[in-house]
Amino acid sequence: MDFEGTRLGRRGALALGGAALVTPALAQGRFPDRPIRLIIPWPPGGSADAQLRSLAEIAGRALGQSVVVENRPGASGTMGALHLTTQARPDGYTISQMHLSIVRRPFITRTPPWDPVNDFTHIIGLCGWMFGIAVKADGPIKSWADYLAYARANPGRLTYTTSGIATTNHLTMEELAAREKLELVHVPYRASNEAAVAVAAGEVMSVADSSAWAPLVDGGQLRLICVWTAERSPRFPDAPTLKELGYDMVVTSPYGLAGPKGMDPGVVRVLHDACKAALFDPANATVRAQFDMPLEYYDTEDYRSFIARRAQYEKAMAERLKLRID
Repeated sequence: MDFEGTRLGRRGALALGGAALVTPALAQGRFPDRPIRLIIPWPPGGSADAQLRSLAEIAGRALGQSVVVENRPGASGTMGALHLTTQARPDGYTISQMHLSIVRRPFITRTPPWDPVNDFTHIIGLCGWMFGIAVKADGPIKSWADYLAYARANPGRLTYTTSGIATTNHLTMEELAAREKLELVHVPYRASNEAAVAVAAGEVMSVADSSAWAPLVDGGQLRLICVWTAERSPRFPDAPTLKELGYDMVVTSPYGLAGPKGMDPGVVRVLHDACKAALFDPANATVRAQFDMPLEYYDTEDYRSFIARRAQYEKAMAERLKLRID
């Protein structure tokens, strides 16, 4: 089972065309004629923040206007989506990260805050995360087998942290716990880097999140016991994948960019092309490599189709697992 339902979009050969496609629209002087705001719904310092900041800087050069980053953390990374659906104008000057918690939220709340397909203008799919589970390096758990053994011997005492309730990584841990019949305790933090620091400080026993834990693993404070990508990470070759551990699961949680519903297709095309050129720029590739973030490029049409498919998947999962956050 591909737990994320992801696939790689068209990329590679299309990469070099992005910058050239931006030029005609800009030459006509229609858009943009002032700075663009990019809302990042996480605190500064995490992998998505770093990747999107790099993208904004590079895209701004192609657009001829700065792309100003605004961090709005909270609510499991959905503050940007809330702003797009309640306050932002569909003029292309306010965009935000679109990730799977935003797609999932309408199906786990009594009053859906938005329609994930029709209440946004989906612009481009960018990349995903390398998720994994890390523990304190000098703690009693040295491997996934140790993790399971400790959880079975100490029901309700093994704690894990994520970047929020009902995030992809939280649901993956719930899935693993259900399969192994474990009683784990979830301790959500606002962001993945905060979660990793909490484990290194001994406040929580493990972190199940994106690779903001990597510097602490490199520094010897944390031990990585598994990754959720399809293959082992070249950077952390000793950490087995979930597939190697016997779970037919690949979890990368691809994300992209979206704006308010009703944006002009020409404006969307300009934004897509500038962001695509930035995504394939070597400087952004370097940031992605730093955090082991897999490329998940989708053009505008393909990205909207992906979101539509994913919404159906999230709805089915919410019904099957009886997920509710209110």
